[in-house]
Amino acid sequence: MQKIKKGDDVIVRTGKDKGKSGRVTKILKDNKILVEGINQSKKNQKGNPNTGVAGGIVVKDMPLDISNVGVYNPAIKKADRIGIKVLENGKKVRYFKSTNEVVDV
Repeated sequence: MQKIKKGDDVIVRTGKDKGKSGRVTKILKDNKILVEGINQSKKNQKGNPNTGVAGGIVVKDMPLDISNVGVYNPAIKKADRIGIKVLENGKKVRYFKSTNEVVDV
């Protein structure tokens, strides 16, 4: 079970976007994630009239390492660490380590 999933609200802990928050849009291989609006790069793209692609500057979200983000905990209003535990009925769930509160019900 992964500790960070698609759709989680996360806060960047290190790097040029430290302190910014966003939503996970995609989980990539090698422990990389895409967060909307975070770690963006600009690329000059040449137009192609045959395919209808317009030229100009394209802004693209680049991958972040999964260890550089933390899941947002609304109870403490900060990033928090995630743990995995098994409930009485045998179901695995994620929980916040500081408040011991279940993330996904």
